[in-house]
Amino acid sequence: MPRELRGDRASRPAPPEPKRPSALRLWLRRRKPLLRPAAKIATGLTLLGVIAVGVASFDPASRLSALTDRVTAGLGAKFGGMTVQDIRIEGARNTPQHLLRQALDVRPGDPILAFAPEAARVRLSNIPWVENVEVQRHLSGTIYVRMTERAPFAIHQNNGRFAVVDREGRIVATDRLDAFGPLPLIVGPGAERSAAPLYDMLRDQPDLLARTQALVRIGERRWNLRLHSGTDVLLPEGHEAAAIARLAELHRQNALLDRPLQTVDLRLPDRLVLRQNPAPEPAPATARTRTGARG
Repeated sequence: MPRELRGDRASRPAPPEPKRPSALRLWLRRRKPLLRPAAKIATGLTLLGVIAVGVASFDPASRLSALTDRVTAGLGAKFGGMTVQDIRIEGARNTPQHLLRQALDVRPGDPILAFAPEAARVRLSNIPWVENVEVQRHLSGTIYVRMTERAPFAIHQNNGRFAVVDREGRIVATDRLDAFGPLPLIVGPGAERSAAPLYDMLRDQPDLLARTQALVRIGERRWNLRLHSGTDVLLPEGHEAAAIARLAELHRQNALLDRPLQTVDLRLPDRLVLRQNPAPEPAPATARTRTGARG
């Protein structure tokens, strides 16, 4: 009996050797301490997302938004030192730098997670120079701002005030008016909103454009051209293109705009009315001339 038992034990297979952990498990085991902060950050951000949904549902005024921002910033500062390292702005040529800094409201060293790209985009869009803007936040520490500015079109004069406007009439600057190169002068209320098509017509007639000092809006209905010579050209309402082509032809044939004229009235399609400058008054006779005449 004992022999049989010993024989049974001897016939049993040897227990398998313990399996060595795979390379993936060894890699994860070595890096487990490094993965814990990232897991905590992910858990914290998930919790903040749930809180944000609750705030949007039960607190429309977002009174808790400041609290969630502070918590997010605390997580970014505690785990991994996630701070703003660089701020890159593309497309800003005329926008004052102090307005950009004020709208972004962020500095290098601030917690990157505390920066809200959408809120910054809205603030940047309120700057008069800014037409389109995109703001990106990268967790590497870089904030990207890509913007398109409005193009300065003309200087608008109204009630003694001057402003640089774009083609749609939006004011983009009220100072440094000479910093944007030579711009056409447009005068009168409403001129800033409707001058662009008329200016484009004049650009097709370089001789007229070179002699034009200002585009003057009359009664917010029609236009006068004030020439450098002092002549006023009266254009018909709604038929400016035909009148400008007619004026250019008259000048080519008769050098009309080089004459000493007070007004050139083109408001009637079948008639041209010219008014000359008044003749200068004769100079008063000198005392010697009057004495000699008496003698």
